Amino acid sequence: MERPKRVAVTGGAGFLGSYVVEKLKARDAAEVFVPRLEAYDLTQLDAIKRMLTDAQPDVIIHLAAKVGGIGANREHPAEFFYDNLMMGVQLMHEAWRAEVAKFVAIGTVCAYPKHTPVPFKEEDLWKGYPEETNAPYGLAKKMLLVQSQAYRQQYGFNSIFLLPVNLYGPRDNFDPASSHVIPALIKKCIDARESGAEQIVAWGDGSPTREFLYAEDAAEGILLATERYNSSEPVNLGSAYEISIKELVEMIARLTGFEGEIVWDTSKPNGQPRRKLDTSRAQERFGFEARTRFEEGLRETIRWYEQVRR
Repeated sequence: MERPKRVAVTGGAGFLGSYVVEKLKARDAAEVFVPRLEAYDLTQLDAIKRMLTDAQPDVIIHLAAKVGGIGANREHPAEFFYDNLMMGVQLMHEAWRAEVAKFVAIGTVCAYPKHTPVPFKEEDLWKGYPEETNAPYGLAKKMLLVQSQAYRQQYGFNSIFLLPVNLYGPRDNFDPASSHVIPALIKKCIDARESGAEQIVAWGDGSPTREFLYAEDAAEGILLATERYNSSEPVNLGSAYEISIKELVEMIARLTGFEGEIVWDTSKPNGQPRRKLDTSRAQERFGFEARTRFEEGLRETIRWYEQVRR
């Protein structure tokens, strides 16, 4: 499709959303509308309808989500399920009713089955139940894929479904109560370095592997798909770089200057054993390929955090 005139970016004030909004503006999108939570609680139907009336979007990029790490998912599984399901399902339905030209739904790697063959291929999405600690979140987001396919089949509604792997980068959430693994570890290492602590504690045993995508790269992938991709087949967005949690902790310790001991708390869950995506479909369908080398992305993230926390 042509570059849209009016784009509503739910979650546009958040971590990933801030990069998407910047890139949209750089692409000369005429109007970018960012619904703020204070004005539009998108779990509420009346707020969704009001947002659509106010924004009059040609395209909706739905990034808004209730997210968190393993701890947050274990403590609030009902909220992660309900809030994400209500936001997504009602928003896509009302977008169809309002004749929005295109809906871009952002899923999650947590939608994949716990024991998906590596690398994760999009056709493996339904071959098992997700990892238990984040299944309510993963399944709530996965329903947007079902909805996208159903609404395209019955109504001809143009929506797409993207599956980004774990994101990281400057502007990430560093709150220990809800942050993901990279910002949590960066904060732990820097706090320990500054306090002179002799050790940090990491969850699990370090054996799981993860793939991470720099947030700015993810935003580029989302916009390429928005411009070039018009199918309800799901598409992975990743970097194709896999690293173990043990190697990750050691790298972050080195880059932050923490020289103490790393202690593994094996009473805490590991999460999914391995995560690495097959990223060939994104390359084939809309020409996306991650650009940022992992260690360089980590350096930028650490540099940003060191500046803003002062």
